[in-house]
Amino acid sequence: MVPSGTILRHRYQIIEHLGGGGFGHTYLAKDLDLPGKPHCVVKHLQPKDNSPTGLALAQRFFDKEAQILHNLGNQCQQIPTLFAYFEENGEFYLVQEFIDGHDLKKEIIAGQQLSESDVITLLKSILEVLAVAHEHQPKAVIHRDIKPANLMRRRQDGKIILIDFGAVKEINQLIVKANGDVTTTVPIGTCGYRPSEQAKGQPKLCSDVYAVGMIGIQALTGIHPADLRDDPSTGEVSWRHLVPRVDPKLADVLDQMVRNNFSNRYQNAGEALRAVLFLSQPPGTPALKTLEFKTVTVNSTGQITNRRQGEVGVFTENIGNGVTLDMVAIPGGSFVMGSPTSEAEQRDNEGPQRTVNISPFFMGKYPVTQEQYQAVMGNNPSIFKGPLRSKKLPVDNVTWDKAVEFCHKLSQKTGKTYRLPSEAEWEYACRAGTTTPFYFGETITPDLVNYKGNYPYGAAPKGLDRKETTDVGSFPPNAFGLYDMHGNV
Repeated sequence: MVPSGTILRHRYQIIEHLGGGGFGHTYLAKDLDLPGKPHCVVKHLQPKDNSPTGLALAQRFFDKEAQILHNLGNQCQQIPTLFAYFEENGEFYLVQEFIDGHDLKKEIIAGQQLSESDVITLLKSILEVLAVAHEHQPKAVIHRDIKPANLMRRRQDGKIILIDFGAVKEINQLIVKANGDVTTTVPIGTCGYRPSEQAKGQPKLCSDVYAVGMIGIQALTGIHPADLRDDPSTGEVSWRHLVPRVDPKLADVLDQMVRNNFSNRYQNAGEALRAVLFLSQPPGTPALKTLEFKTVTVNSTGQITNRRQGEVGVFTENIGNGVTLDMVAIPGGSFVMGSPTSEAEQRDNEGPQRTVNISPFFMGKYPVTQEQYQAVMGNNPSIFKGPLRSKKLPVDNVTWDKAVEFCHKLSQKTGKTYRLPSEAEWEYACRAGTTTPFYFGETITPDLVNYKGNYPYGAAPKGLDRKETTDVGSFPPNAFGLYDMHGNV
């Protein structure tokens, strides 16, 4: 352990030991170089293998993981900022932002059950920040040690802060075998929150989802996850009998988060977050029907890497003459608005990035079609139309003033209040929980979006330029079930 009063790198003075164990130690310190000598946190990591080969390996690993922590801290205000990282005498140190607040052990107490609404809010708050790590580019980041002790409630604004990422702890456990293979001596994670594949040293993004789900179950039942039993017939966590009146929809979401077989869970924080968000609908929500859909994710070259099923709540508005308008329930939440300066083709007006809170609202499932516009406004100003063209083409050639007038007339016709979305609402709905340049991933292709395919984005190949609009709903939707948020018109 580092004695109190020790000054590291001629700058960081240790004040007190905050905690630690086999993976290293954490200290409260003060930065002597800054005005007021503000507090910071110093993490001390001691490699188990101190051979030249082991130390060289640890140095490379440390540099890589520190860069990831630096990126995450800059990208998200709910992940501590990394101020410095360095090596002294074969030992490694991280200096991070000090979070003034308390960890969730003070809120999730043995024998005390939180309300369902509190649990939903808690799950949403954790998953929102975890989604940033899971969508980190160029490679997603697995936390590996999510538990109440590693979730801080910041005193300043009450937000959840995700601390103590587990990967960097592996430095303490790296061993180079005689044949040159690298292994770790102890799996990262905490009993009760660590799923079976992670205990075997094979963590996945959905391993973090499991941990968050177990926190939700712990909050609902008042029982530590390590004390919950598995159903002997299914191998799944048995907990519903402890909360007999639990909302089945909430219980279903939690069950899917903690499936024993990782392939049956939500595969990342974004998927789990969308499921949690749909548990709470806007006040005065009309009767909704459930609509199922499929969406996809692509890599940087436009190849589909994942297909997944989703569902949303929708109500149908009759606007006359047999014409209807489907409105999708968009759950409230917070997101990072704007794009990072590192993003290809980023423009100055897309920043600076900032966190924005969005209340629940409804948005049209599709862009307004020509027949919908005709039913409300009595005319069709579109350029892309003709006697043989589909009525499902999106309306085009509409000014902002006419769009506002459309909303006003639609409100009069239906008795509900319709308006255009704000810029923040539109970006939130378009991103649908993603942080990549497009909601499909790192790029788009003409198989997914109607645009000038001979002008590809990033590493995607050139493709078709249709030179005309296409029927709404011709391409896959985003994770909120919204279509044509990219391209078409």
